[in-house]
Order: sequence, then C-alpha cells, then structure tokens
Amino acid sequence: MASSYQYSPVAIDYAENPRNLGPLDAWDGHAQVTGPCGDTMQFWLRVVDGRIAQAAFATDGCGSSLACGGMATELAKGKSVEETRCIQQKDILDALGGLPEEVQHCALLAANTLQAASADFLTSSGAAARGSACADCDTASCATKTRRRDESDAEFAERQQLESRLCRIRHTLLVLSGKGGVGKSTVSVNLAVSLVRAGLRVGLLDIDIHGPSIPTMLGLDGAAPCAGAGAVLPVERAGLKVMSIGFFLSNRDDAVIWRGPMKMGVIKQFLKDVEWGDLDCLIIDSPPGTGDEPLSVCQLVAHADGAVVVTTPQRVATADVRRSITFCRKLGLPVLGVVENMSGFVCPQCGATTAIFQRGGGERMAGELNVPFLGGIPMDPRVVEASDAGTPCVECVSDSPVGRAFDQIGRSILDLLRTSSRRLPHAMPGDSA
Repeated sequence: MASSYQYSPVAIDYAENPRNLGPLDAWDGHAQVTGPCGDTMQFWLRVVDGRIAQAAFATDGCGSSLACGGMATELAKGKSVEETRCIQQKDILDALGGLPEEVQHCALLAANTLQAASADFLTSSGAAARGSACADCDTASCATKTRRRDESDAEFAERQQLESRLCRIRHTLLVLSGKGGVGKSTVSVNLAVSLVRAGLRVGLLDIDIHGPSIPTMLGLDGAAPCAGAGAVLPVERAGLKVMSIGFFLSNRDDAVIWRGPMKMGVIKQFLKDVEWGDLDCLIIDSPPGTGDEPLSVCQLVAHADGAVVVTTPQRVATADVRRSITFCRKLGLPVLGVVENMSGFVCPQCGATTAIFQRGGGERMAGELNVPFLGGIPMDPRVVEASDAGTPCVECVSDSPVGRAFDQIGRSILDLLRTSSRRLPHAMPGDSA
C-alpha cells in the first residue's frame, strides 16, 4: 500500500496480513468479478443453516484490494445470506477506517463480488426469490423490518426507503452493451416507448453518468425534475417516466468528472429518492462496458429480472458483448436475450435491405452462448433524424421495418417476463386474446 500514513492501522494490518486469503476446499457459493480498474476478485462462501460459516477470497490487486477483500469476508461471517447481500462499499470502508479516494473502488469491487457469490448460492440452492416483490402490495409491509447489527438508524432508514421504492416495480431490466456506438440507448428508448404504447406503466432510468443521451433522444433537453413530498418526481413524456443525470446539468456541454463512489451514490439516489410509483417495468440504460454503473445497479436491485444485451453484427462488437454476457452470469443476472442493431440498411427510396455490416453475427453469438436472440433491427436514416429531433422511431415510423422490429422485440421480452410470478397485466397490440 502506497503512502501508508494515509491509511488507518486497521487498513494497514488487513493489507499486510490479509484474512481468509485463498480458496475453500468446499463451498456453496462462488463468484469472480473484474472491476473497472482491471483487478479481479473471487469469493468463496460456505453456508450452514442459512448463515455464512466460512468466507474466503483471492485477488490479483494491490494491498488495498487485499484489505477490502479480507474485511468483506470478516463482515460476512456469521451473517445470513440475505444480510450478506446487503454489505456495501461503505460498510467495508467504515470497517477499515477509510481509504484514500483513489483506491475506494477496491471496496466496491469487494462488495459486488461478495454479493455475486451470495447470489450464486441462492441460485444454485433454489432459494432465490427472484420476482417476489409485488407492485400492488402494501409497501410498508414489504420494506425490511430487520435491522443489521452494524447498521445505524440513518442507514436502516435509507435501506427501508430503497426497498419500498423497488417493491412497487414489477420488473427491472438492464440494457447493456460491451462496446460503445452500438445503439444501446436507441434500443432502450424505443423499447420503453413500445411498452408504453402497449399500455404498460414504464420508467426509463439513464445511468450513463458521463454521456447521458436519453433526454436528447426523447426531446427533453431543458426539462427539470420537480421536488415532491420528500422525493424527486421523474420527468414524464407521454406516459413514460424518465430520470437522467442530464436533467441536472446546467449546461449540456458540462462534463461529469466523478469517481466510482460518487456514481454509486447518485444511482442509489435515482432508485431511492425518485418517486417512480407503481411501474410494470423499469428499464435501466447502462453505459458501455462492465464498470461501476452496472455493478452498482446489480448490488442495489437484488432481484432484477435480467439484461437485454445490444450488439452490432461485426465480430469486433460481438467479442465485446460476449464479455457483457459473462459479466451477467458471474453476477447471477439472467440474460433475457441479445438484440442485433444495425442489422442491414433499409434504402429510403426502394425499401430494400442491404447487409452493409453483414448480418447474423448477434444471432450466431447468442446461439453459441445459449441465450435467446430477440431480433435484429435494420439501419434506417429516419431513425437518426428522429433521435436527433427527440422523437423515438417507433412513434414516427412505426410501420417501417425498424418500427416492426422494435414491436417484435417488445413482444419477445413480454413473453419472457410473463413466466415470472409477477405477471404483466397487459398485452402488446396485435396479441391474440
């Protein structure tokens, strides 16, 4: 650990004498996660009667990574699996007596890897209660009543508030991509609007902190959320509830220069302090890659229904998307399917489709990785024009190949969600009764 005077005695001790380092001979839950800094961490959990009897870790990172991993295992021992899933970055930092800001991401990586190992145990044991929340229930009774031993009054109240918000959301979907420029935000916007047009109550959360594009694509530049009774009200557009960091920038050219902990904090606020109300579906548009933002969502939304992964047909794009699918599997997040964007070019004159970037790369990759292929979306110049004008293409060119592709993808996702215990109450237009 560099500059040891910056570190507490506890942090130095855990870095120089890491606890519980190395794999267990037998374990019930395991996960391996690579953080945005490039460090890879693994956790092994041994569970007896629903509680963590043993916890161990390994990391290829620095002394701060060793300290955070060791402290996370110590915090986990003796807790129930559900309590273990609630251990967060702040808990690890507090237990270590703090760390310099430039290495606090090690605590986030440790917390996320620990949660992923807990999720692996729940999934493999059949104990996961994915989809158990109900949007029509009494949220006061759904919010947790069990206070953790190491939890302050403020932390307990914060966790209750977060859970009461999430309890009113039937389904939560992440839209991911391993590579930028594949049209992930375009897919998020048009999927959300398609579900609204089908009669669902939908929210769209933009967690791309450094490049928020959702406000522009929905014609909401200059819009500002309003403050309600102890909450922030999302911006609404034609029945769609929207939240983005872009609404809080005084100038659209402002750069957001934040490290991991600040991004984790604002994502938590978007989930905890925004009055989403009763939603059938919350779609979360993530930035490219597998960094802090999607990791934070997976930690905060313990029962997300799954991810929609967006790619383009080229091999260079599908190679990156494979990593996104691996990321989901390591965190116990189901992959609902792959969308191939820019799947051919639709001529605006004759309507013929030409495979400029080839076609089928996304479908082949989905087959190789044994995940559903949700469909291909062709390129159409009108999509670019519509997005720049703030109008989703499913509204202005709904009868085009692009519009029909989005509707079909929406139906496919609804079919997958209908297998959940929290059934959706509506059908897509054109569905048979």
